[in-house]
Amino acid sequence: MLLILECIVMCFILLVPCVAAIANGVEQAAFLYEKDVQDRVVQMGLVTRERLDANKKAFKLTTLIVMILFVLWAVYGINGARGFWQPFRQILALAMAEGLFDRFFIDWYWVGRTKAWTIPGTEDLKPYIPKKTLLLKWAVTIVGNPILAAFLAAALYPVFGRG
Repeated sequence: MLLILECIVMCFILLVPCVAAIANGVEQAAFLYEKDVQDRVVQMGLVTRERLDANKKAFKLTTLIVMILFVLWAVYGINGARGFWQPFRQILALAMAEGLFDRFFIDWYWVGRTKAWTIPGTEDLKPYIPKKTLLLKWAVTIVGNPILAAFLAAALYPVFGRG
């Protein structure tokens, strides 16, 4: 039950920065879109390339740091996972919950089915997440997450081995 709650927290750790990124205008989050959309937004004068780069850096840095710290705190601190397999399974569960939330809720529904992420003047560039990018995101979710979980569990095994 605790792991399910932690999975929900992981989803919110992704959701909150997304909401914050579009709060002052969705064009401020154009760094999350394909290059053609970014170029159009800059060309239309809605945001500068420098602002997009700064927003991207702040978004990725804070989101990744908070996610990694939360995963480590939840798995090793709260849940007391030890060895390799126990942390691996828990890290994988958290990563998959976040990844599936991102694929289904954010990509498929929020970006693809609502107007919340529509930038006026770029509608002709929809879908904002083309098939090639979507396939890559699914590959990262399905293949990359287990690799990441194995890497973290193995890297922390010397510290949290048999405990």
